[in-house]
Amino acid sequence: MSPKKLSSHLKDYLKRPRTALDKFKLLGIPYLLFLLILVAIPMFLIFLYAITIPNKDDAIFLTLTNFVNFFKEEGFIKVLWDSVRISIITTIVTLLVSYPLAYIICEYKLKFQALLILVISIPMWINMLLRTIAWKQILSTSGPLNTVLGWLGIAPINFLGTDFAVVLGMVYIFLPFMVIPIYNTLSKIDDKLIEASLDLGASKSRTFFKVTLPLSMPGIMSGVTMVLLPSATTLVVPRFLGEGRYFLIGNLIEQKFLKSGLWNYGAAISIILMIVLMIILFVTKKVDKYHFDEED
Repeated sequence: MSPKKLSSHLKDYLKRPRTALDKFKLLGIPYLLFLLILVAIPMFLIFLYAITIPNKDDAIFLTLTNFVNFFKEEGFIKVLWDSVRISIITTIVTLLVSYPLAYIICEYKLKFQALLILVISIPMWINMLLRTIAWKQILSTSGPLNTVLGWLGIAPINFLGTDFAVVLGMVYIFLPFMVIPIYNTLSKIDDKLIEASLDLGASKSRTFFKVTLPLSMPGIMSGVTMVLLPSATTLVVPRFLGEGRYFLIGNLIEQKFLKSGLWNYGAAISIILMIVLMIILFVTKKVDKYHFDEED
């Protein structure tokens, strides 16, 4: 098509009457650009780095060597396993804490609900590094927790460098990301559905498992996604609460990018981690007995 015809078609398109759907599509353009620039293009570059390798002549070759080398290193496999294990434990513990908390919040009046959500969100306003260092001081052998244990006649316990410290720190950091989606879903459940279930003779526990829990699954899945992915790649918590004993996949990726300068290798590790986490989320969604399609 010639430039003149293209210009003519563009002018005709701009002059024709706008429907509500057209206006809606136009409003979506900034968001599409946002996704393109900050999500699609970076992901494409990471994938491109992962499947290429430069040589001495600055030529670039397509290869899967970066992926093969990762699986050849037994130490890297252990790092991946430790990262997935810690992230799964963190997600489960965060869910077990967040769901009752979100459920209790929904039982209060709207004004008090807003206040409670604000209290949960306030720690997010503080830098993650400062919050993690604060937990390091609390869990140290001379910290407040061991001081209280000393009053009870219990010898100081070295919490730092254990799964307990790392998971506790991550649960604290990512708790709002689980509570808020679940709260939003629970608060939108029609009370008439709960009343109808009770009127039909169902007990409160049966109503919860047959009505409330299934209807809150979208919030649960959203929270799981928002906790599982970042907890597997976080750098700050394992570094300060792990006392150098934890070297997770996020630390490995940082090492390859910033210290070793092996961007291609680091990108390949990032892709492997993303695939593993996507598989976990896919399996979680498939085994969810409350999952149903819109057409059901």
